[in-house]
Amino acid sequence: MANSVAISVHNLSVSYGENKVLDKLNFEINSGEFIGIVGKSGEGKTTLLNTLAGFVKYNGSIDLRGDIGFCFQNHSLFYWMTVAENIGFGLGNMSRNQKQEIVKDVLKRIELEKYEDKYPMELSGGQMQRVALGRAIAYNPGVLLLDEPFSSLDIYTRDQMIDWILKIISELKVTILMVTHYLDEALILADRVFVLKNKEIINELIIPFSKPRTLAVRFTEEFQNIKKDLSLIINPYKPEF
Repeated sequence: MANSVAISVHNLSVSYGENKVLDKLNFEINSGEFIGIVGKSGEGKTTLLNTLAGFVKYNGSIDLRGDIGFCFQNHSLFYWMTVAENIGFGLGNMSRNQKQEIVKDVLKRIELEKYEDKYPMELSGGQMQRVALGRAIAYNPGVLLLDEPFSSLDIYTRDQMIDWILKIISELKVTILMVTHYLDEALILADRVFVLKNKEIINELIIPFSKPRTLAVRFTEEFQNIKKDLSLIINPYKPEF
């Protein structure tokens, strides 16, 4: 199962009017893989996620197995609903007992069991983002799409979220694609990193660090060298390290 293909994309092209955003993308992603998608702003990273989610018209073919969970840049929580109600919102026609059991399990996973009756405005930014992720995984999707989920957080809180994701990633039997501008995030979490540039995937990097990982991997010389090389691929004139 771990080696089965979860997403298969062939000749994927997307245009907004006369403006072509993605051009003939081809890739396959195995079940359970974590893919980081990086590149400069305007290269089509979010468009790729939106296309895989079915939000955007496209040419080509997408074979995606399983339901999709989506976590946006803005957590998009319902402020008039409690934490528990937000998490249970997308569970459809399940019985009340089924929903309660799932919500209870998700609250435990996102470490917010004591906050189930709180409203979003009573939470910190990191807690709200955890609720958004909890809502996305509540119905056990086969594919989880993350669009810069930690971009609005300060560096300290972002590192806490990365550390939290590292702890639960092995528990989630899910294929993950994450768009990020934060290279540390991609290199710490992903199995492979796609670089989007000029409407196509120009580079695919296999991350050499074994799992499970910790945040400490970023302090190794190998990590810093890979980060530097990746920065130069994204922007040859302005490395980010």
